[in-house]
Amino acid sequence: MRILSEFFSMRLPSVNVGYARGLLNCMVTQSGNKTISSGSHKPVLLHEVENYLAIKKDGIYVDATFGRGGHAEMILENLSDNGILIVIDKDPEAIEFAYKKFANDKRVKIFHGSFVNLAAWVRELGYYGRVDGILLDLGVSSPQLDDSERGFSFMRSGPLDMRMDTTTGMSVAKWLETATVVELTDILKEFGEERFAHKIATAIVTKEAEEKITTTKMLADIVTSALPYREKHKHPATRTFQALRIFINQEIAQLENVLRQTVDILCVGGRLVVISFHSLEDRIVKRFMRLLTHGEAVLKKIPIVGDSADVRFKLVGKFKPTQLEIAVNPRARSAILRVAEKIK
Repeated sequence: MRILSEFFSMRLPSVNVGYARGLLNCMVTQSGNKTISSGSHKPVLLHEVENYLAIKKDGIYVDATFGRGGHAEMILENLSDNGILIVIDKDPEAIEFAYKKFANDKRVKIFHGSFVNLAAWVRELGYYGRVDGILLDLGVSSPQLDDSERGFSFMRSGPLDMRMDTTTGMSVAKWLETATVVELTDILKEFGEERFAHKIATAIVTKEAEEKITTTKMLADIVTSALPYREKHKHPATRTFQALRIFINQEIAQLENVLRQTVDILCVGGRLVVISFHSLEDRIVKRFMRLLTHGEAVLKKIPIVGDSADVRFKLVGKFKPTQLEIAVNPRARSAILRVAEKIK
């Protein structure tokens, strides 16, 4: 675990017809075995998650980002009556949906809160070191984006909130009341990788001094006006909204935290499956998995000779959505799935 601590102190084609039918069957409600549909929500990379979780019928699994349960339902369809699925979500609406859908399913254990509590909850259930698979589907969900009242979307006006857990913490609007140009610039650079961070931060803080920024439309308009030009196929406020959402929800710190926990929660043969949607998250996941699968050699940039004593995982692979899935669900286009398996 010393190596993990050292790591986290660093800054950081053609489509098969059968597969096409399977993908569509998983994404729409029908009378067959697959019944996964939750309004506008379509689970991303469902086929790949099913395949690379390598689900055992009597296994113990964790969906640490439940959302609207698309992945969870698929996992349950692969479990016997003896299987266990632990579902977690920060969002009270997601947890309400989970209880409505799975309250009578004895295989399902539901927890409201951040996945940083994963180890504690797994210990509480007596499954520490026995879990066969952990799924992290990072970022904001379609229902959160589609609900203007949640304040995640720059495409529709709503309160400037962006909290995934609306029962705790500070909204973006509230935080902006006291934010400085320096603080905001740092956040836009670090979490949004925004090249015009200082220009945007100055515009936001100047406007906030004149009039409180309380809606998503107000913020999006300020950012749009501040930028010298627009990128093709990208809304000007994309990076700003991403950065503020990540900051207000502590997403990066919490991701680093839960990744560390997965090492000892999983059993030998257990798999860690992570879906990310932007380069910042994916770099963290990629480097973490390289560390797990190459050990200290990754940090010291030295050749690996023979078996390394601190290597406890092997890489299974990296996967992206097919063109078919992107056509059906455009929000899947930036998704990257990475998989690692515990070997000792």
